[in-house]
Amino acid sequence: MLTLTPVASPEAEELDQQKQTLLSLEKELTEKELELSTAYSEMHFFEKRYQGIVGVKYAELDALKAQILNFAAQLYPKSDEFRANAETAQEQARQSENSAHESEPDEPGTKPEDSARDFKPSENLKKLFRRVARKIHPDLAESPCERERRHELMAKLNKAYDCLDDESIRAILVEWEAGEPAKNLTLGQQLIRTLKQVAQVRKRLHSIEWELDKLFNSPMFVLKEKTTQGESLGKDVLSEMVMNVEEKINRIKSRVSDLAEEL
Repeated sequence: MLTLTPVASPEAEELDQQKQTLLSLEKELTEKELELSTAYSEMHFFEKRYQGIVGVKYAELDALKAQILNFAAQLYPKSDEFRANAETAQEQARQSENSAHESEPDEPGTKPEDSARDFKPSENLKKLFRRVARKIHPDLAESPCERERRHELMAKLNKAYDCLDDESIRAILVEWEAGEPAKNLTLGQQLIRTLKQVAQVRKRLHSIEWELDKLFNSPMFVLKEKTTQGESLGKDVLSEMVMNVEEKINRIKSRVSDLAEEL
């Protein structure tokens, strides 16, 4: 007796190929999302450290510059330029002061340089991030409503990862699985959905590459890399920056004193 072997339809074969493509792209996407989230968290940690060490000095410097321009505006009250420059300098000083205060440690008596210097997630935390990101990623959504929900969960995931909070990440996974609807799609509907997901994931991968390139070339990230490299050679880049700013502060303080006497 002849045994008939079932032959998959062209549509089923295409669906299988696209699912394999999507599976490969999903793995690449979760790795890239992890890389991006890690880079932003590293930047966040370094920026707090920078503001707590160097930023406070620049805030002091900006305040002194504003004071000088304010003196100049008083010496030449009819000069619109001096008055405008004084107002601009005062606003810059306020912004610098706010940025410096944002970096202050939560625990009283803790100095910025004594707090966590770097963002160092464990391998287990990274593994958990990959697992959750792969399930909730917005580019796997099938509707605008679902995409919005996934976006909210993805934002929570990135925030929890930045805080090294594995419990919150697990809670996100529970929240997602509790609200995930059951689906019963036809072969054609599955193919359309998979093709759409493949296109969306590829688009997101391109967007991440652009975002990473922009981040890696930003002045703060370049300074972070320079600081890390300096530390490996026994060089304290941030302390050197503080010394340079303090020299400027001392010179301007002398000028402020002279202007105060003139007034």
